[in-house]
Amino acid sequence: MHSGGDSIKNYAQVYVRNSLEAAEWYCDAFGAEVTFAIRNPENTAYEHCELSVNGEGFLALSEAANPCDVEMVHKLKWETMTFNAFEMGSEAAVQHAFAVLSEGGVVLRSIQAVPWSSCCATVIDKFGVCWWISI
Repeated sequence: MHSGGDSIKNYAQVYVRNSLEAAEWYCDAFGAEVTFAIRNPENTAYEHCELSVNGEGFLALSEAANPCDVEMVHKLKWETMTFNAFEMGSEAAVQHAFAVLSEGGVVLRSIQAVPWSSCCATVIDKFGVCWWISI
C-alpha cells in the first residue's frame, strides 16, 4: 500500500553514452529543462539528471556504465523499448521533436496520421533510444 503523498510519480530513465549532450538534445526536442542534476567528480557526465516540461517530471537520464552499441541498434532497427511522448500540443511540436531526434538517428516511421493519432512518428535517436512522438 502506498503511504506517501496523493500519487506516485513515474517517468522513464535512460542510460546513454554522452549524457551531457543527451540532456541538451532532449531539452531541445521536447522544450524541457534540467531540474535536478548530479555530475560525476570529473564533471564530464551525469550520474543522475532529471528533465521537466512545464514543471512536470518528464525523463531522467544517466551516463551508462555499459552503453549499448548504437550503430548496431540503428542497423538492426531494434525497438526493445519505446518511450511514448504524446499530447505534445501541436503538429509543430511533433515536427520539431522529429527533426531533433532523427538527426543522427534512424527513422522507423515518418510523421504520419494513423487511426489513433493525427500526427505521429517513431525514431531511434543517435543515443539508441526509441521514441514514439504524437500530437
